[in-house]
Amino acid sequence: MNNQPIANPEWPELPLAAWQDTLATLHMWMQIVGKVRLALSPPINHWWQSTFYINSTGLNTSEIPYAGGIFDVQFDFVHHQLVIQTSHETSRTMALQPRSVANFYQEFMSALQALGIHIKIWTMPVEIPAPIAFDLDEQHASYDPEYAHRFWRILTLVDPVFEEFRGRFIGKSSPVHVFWGSCDLALTRFSGKRAPERPGADAITREGYSHELISAGFWPGSAPFPEPAFYCYAAPEPPGFADAGAGKLGGYYHPELHEFLLRYEDVRKAASPAAALMDFLESTYAAGANAGKWDRTNLERAAQK
Repeated sequence: MNNQPIANPEWPELPLAAWQDTLATLHMWMQIVGKVRLALSPPINHWWQSTFYINSTGLNTSEIPYAGGIFDVQFDFVHHQLVIQTSHETSRTMALQPRSVANFYQEFMSALQALGIHIKIWTMPVEIPAPIAFDLDEQHASYDPEYAHRFWRILTLVDPVFEEFRGRFIGKSSPVHVFWGSCDLALTRFSGKRAPERPGADAITREGYSHELISAGFWPGSAPFPEPAFYCYAAPEPPGFADAGAGKLGGYYHPELHEFLLRYEDVRKAASPAAALMDFLESTYAAGANAGKWDRTNLERAAQK
């Protein structure tokens, strides 16, 4: 039996320009699967019933109830396939390869029907400019397995840091999960207080921001910040939040996004990427919690001695 420790893995490069077409296509595939999960899963606060989770081969929906059992859907970025597995011991597999969103949508929905899972979803994408209905989208048809794999590898390196950070908080917090709408990994902490009503907010926003929160995460890049980065924001944003520090590695407040940002490339090149990321998470959380006058004594786990 090999008891040798696992070597510290290298954090891979992920330049957006090298895989932005793949990312755009993969994002739409994720939205298709995510909308099925959302339609069939019982509601959980802040839309947590709709998210994906990182595992040892990619992203997984976790269990989705249907027809006296459950099923799940796995984006496997090691073998580059999508696997639908049911508790009735039936499954279907689709190749992750260059194919249009329309083609993916048709095959995925047909695979669900073949498994006895009959569901209709709203076919318009969300949270992107100029959306094209899934069943009509022939524009997005790229899949580079190398960069899909890199994206997943980064998530496997980021996830343990966020899980450790989550464990330091004993108030209400979200899981570490991936939102398919914005295609970002996120972890959210809550003060325990309700947030003021947002005039004109839609149902998604009202539910998502019903309570005071500080949210941090990772996204692979999009306008107006076209490169992978870590972020942290507070909602509602307390006075003084933007003026606080954001760790030792050069994180800064982005006035257009109203978030602190830290470039993934800077973290990747740090002597200890995990330590650099944790410093950013702790610093930006402290900025929001202090400015918002959170009851930190009762919300945070005492340091182990």
